[in-house]
Parts: sequence; structure tokens; C-alpha cells
Amino acid sequence: MSPTADVKSELAAVRDPRPTARVAELTAILRFSGGLHSIAGRVAVEAELESDLLARRVARDIMELYGVRPELHRVQASGGRTGGSFAVRVIDGGETLARQTGLLDQRRRPVRGLPNKLTTGARPDLAAVWRGAFLAAGSLSDPGRSAALEIACPSGEAAMALVGAAHRLGIAAKAREVRGVPRVVVREGEAIRVALAEMGAVRTAHAWEEMRQRREVRAGVNRLVNFDDANLRRSAQAAVAACARVERALEILGDDVPAHLREAGDLRLSHRDASLDELGHHADPPLTKDAVAGRIRRLLAMADKKAVAAGIPGTESAVPEGFED
Repeated sequence: MSPTADVKSELAAVRDPRPTARVAELTAILRFSGGLHSIAGRVAVEAELESDLLARRVARDIMELYGVRPELHRVQASGGRTGGSFAVRVIDGGETLARQTGLLDQRRRPVRGLPNKLTTGARPDLAAVWRGAFLAAGSLSDPGRSAALEIACPSGEAAMALVGAAHRLGIAAKAREVRGVPRVVVREGEAIRVALAEMGAVRTAHAWEEMRQRREVRAGVNRLVNFDDANLRRSAQAAVAACARVERALEILGDDVPAHLREAGDLRLSHRDASLDELGHHADPPLTKDAVAGRIRRLLAMADKKAVAAGIPGTESAVPEGFED
């Protein structure tokens, strides 16, 4: 299953026995999955949900908590969703239910955010609000640079209310608008794990965190491999440039090369891929790395000085384009 399906499957099985938490979760589901409609001049409460299991659970909670029997319908998905969906609808007694759940205020005006008593409730109630909102309109992507836990919101006020509840739970969430739809987004890996655990998806949180750590390790290894490749490439380019300059230096100086400098130059050309330390071991008698480097440096300087005096190209002219010493 996709990460989103995994989370929703686990959350759908969470049953907090506390009445306030059940009310908080149900209200959030109703608010984030549809909300209020006017049907034949009457206020109707409707939730459009992705699964039959969740729809039946919402209907059962409405009956148990408020004594109202909803209608269940299979409908064509809306809001850009694919496939079908399930509607839980309350028409008879809809206005009363809307008042009881806080979706309507005392003046019969729709509440654009969430009832204040929910976003200022106890920690289990805040977690239930997030659980309900995610069940209704949440999504989770795979771990990676673009990983995100998102909840599409019916209004900017609802998004801000959800962000406030997240902060009280210690979750770093932000509200933003994507293609005209308000969303609450959690992006940082640890914050996503905390959000999943707080909502009650403990198993999925653990699996998601393990996947995230594996990907981070793999990414770290890839960075090291790329770093090593880059170093090897630079070393190879530097060796090519060094050998090209030495060849040009010996050509410029001809028979005027001091014996010890010619020996250093010949070592460089005979062992093109060797390090300076390795070149020193090939010398007879052996030389230190600094001694080899110093002799090659003096060889090039002597050749460049003679080239300037003679008005001919120096050792740098022999380096292929794009290579660095």
C-alpha cells in the first residue's frame, strides 16, 4: 500500500474511549470531509469519505454520540479524487447535529475554522483532531527530500486552527495555499514521525522512520562515493597536467638540466599515476615527498625562466585545456 493508505488503515482502527476525544475526532472528520450543506432549505451535515469502513465508523459514532441515524450513500468522488467515495449524510436533525458538533454557532452561522473548545482541549483531544483531519483529507509521501505530511483544509481558518493544535502537540506544521487550496504541511522528517505517532499511527511511524534512516544512509554513501569520484578525477587531471609541464620543461632545458632535477622529472614521467610519496620511494636513494616536490618545482621554475628569456611558451602551455595542475 501507499504511505497514505498505510496511515489511514492504522488510524481507522484507533478507538479512543474518552468521549471528548471521540467528539473531537468526529467533528474534525465532518469539518475536513465536507461539512454543511443546504438541502431543500434545511441544514444537512455530510462527510465524503474514501472508504466504506471509515464511512460506517463515522455513521456509528454519530448514532452513539448524538442519537442520530445518518444515511449512507456511494457517490462519485469529488474534489479531484479518483474512483468512488462514500457519503455519510444527516438531513433530519442535521442542524441540531451541526450545533452540537460546533459546525454552526449560536446564530446559525457556519464556523469557518474549528470549534475553539477542540483546539484548546487536552492533549488526547488535540491528537484526535489531527487524526480525524488526516482520515478525512490527509496524505503522506515517501521519505526523501520532498517528503511531506499534508492535510487539505476547507478554509484558511481551519488550516490555522489545525496548525495551532499541532504546535500544542509539539509538531512543527505550517499553513500554506497550493493551487487555491489551503493546506497544513509537515516537512521535517522527525516532525512527520512525531505527527504520525501522536495521531496513533505508531506502527507506520516506526516503519516510516526506518525507511527514512535507510534512505539517509544510502544518500550519505552516494555523497561519499561522488566525493571520492570527484577527488579521483581531480587527482588524475592534476597528474596529467604535472606530467605535461615536466615534459615541456625537459624539452626547454635540453642538456642544461641538473642531474638531480632530471632524475625527479624522469620519475614523474615514469610513474604518472604515483603520488609524490610513492615517487620518493622509487628514487635511488629514496627521497621524501617534500624533496621530490621541491625538485620538480625547481625544474619547472628553471624551465619557465629560460622560456621567458627566449620568448617561447613556458611549461603551462603544455597543459591540455580543462586540466589543472
